[in-house]
Amino acid sequence: MTHYRAVKGTRDIFPEEVVIWQYLEGVVRRVASLYGFHEIRTPVFEYTDLFQRSIGATTDIVGKEMFTFQPDPRSRSITLRPEMTAGVMRAFLQKGMASSAPVHKLFYISDLFRKERPQAGRQRQFCQFGAELIGASSPPAVAEVISYMMHVFRDLGLKGLKLRINTLGDLEDRHRYREALKAYFSPYRDELDEPSRERLEKNPLRILDSKHPRVREIVAGAPLLTEYVRPEARAEFERVLGYLDERSIDFVEDPLLVRGLDYYCHTAFEVQCDELGAQDALGGGGRYDGLARELGSRQDLPAVGFAVGMERLLMAVEKQGLLSSLTALGPEVYVVLQDAALVDHALGLCGRLRDAGITAEMDLAGRSMKAQMREANKTGARHALFVGSEEVQKGVYGLKNLSSSSQESLDLEAILRQLGNH
Repeated sequence: MTHYRAVKGTRDIFPEEVVIWQYLEGVVRRVASLYGFHEIRTPVFEYTDLFQRSIGATTDIVGKEMFTFQPDPRSRSITLRPEMTAGVMRAFLQKGMASSAPVHKLFYISDLFRKERPQAGRQRQFCQFGAELIGASSPPAVAEVISYMMHVFRDLGLKGLKLRINTLGDLEDRHRYREALKAYFSPYRDELDEPSRERLEKNPLRILDSKHPRVREIVAGAPLLTEYVRPEARAEFERVLGYLDERSIDFVEDPLLVRGLDYYCHTAFEVQCDELGAQDALGGGGRYDGLARELGSRQDLPAVGFAVGMERLLMAVEKQGLLSSLTALGPEVYVVLQDAALVDHALGLCGRLRDAGITAEMDLAGRSMKAQMREANKTGARHALFVGSEEVQKGVYGLKNLSSSSQESLDLEAILRQLGNH
């Protein structure tokens, strides 16, 4: 017999975990509504050149991590989405959303796919929540997006997070900085690790993210991006910081912070959580005013967004002990049969309870009363409703509160009224 297992880099999420995911997703959605963000859902795959054009052909994602295939020899190459921003912008432009309102605030909770080495909090199929504010990228717009992200973390109770923030300047500033980094790192080529040597030619900004000890020593002496940012961009960045101060959002200016994707410009940010270990990034984002033009728009479209890994968010709240009181919500009533022959009557009672909006469960395996009571307690049911021949004949049932152990005899209408009030 063949024993099938989940594909490496994927995982199953079982009912006892789903309740935690639903809790996290609920917080994301509730805070989104406070800020006026509306959910968008895009296909799980797009044409490959969408990501090559938007993310950048020199990035690790495009170069190494995409799941790409052709449905047939004559069709265009298709890729499982490795990130959401490109797909959201493609959908925005395709629908012509800019004509309906000047600014759109969108959020998502979506599965993504990358051929990364599986590790804690990083899978080949993973989930992110994020937001894209399209049509504005002014300092107030940037502060609005960061506020939404940090509000989610605050409502989850997370402590000790570090918001790192920097300005990348405009695309011309960034180009000049890339050339300066190439000039700086080239004499150290032989001392760089293999990934950094590869990045030196393709995307030298990514060397700044290296965790290799010797590379970190070299990076310490690298030119700073702030030296290449013009005064106008710096003044705009200072306004962003001012808005964060007004909203009591703590931050750390980090001149070495960059974002690996080519479409970022001006403000970039990242949130770190110490409990996540060496790979401590919880999420991040920034401005990407030039992405729309890259995808076919006749002009640049101001935009700012972020993405947060849901698996990493789950790790953070678990490690900070914020889920201890969160349990699956059991049924209001567990119907306990004293006689298996009464199963049809019990099914009818469950139907009446459910029609009244009261969650109900019953035994479907013909087990003893003792086993049924164990199951009732295991499911977290709040009441047990006893069904025996005498109860059926009189139309009066024993209703037991499983927390207080108090019990009373009531007809069905009284039970519906009492439980309905709960």
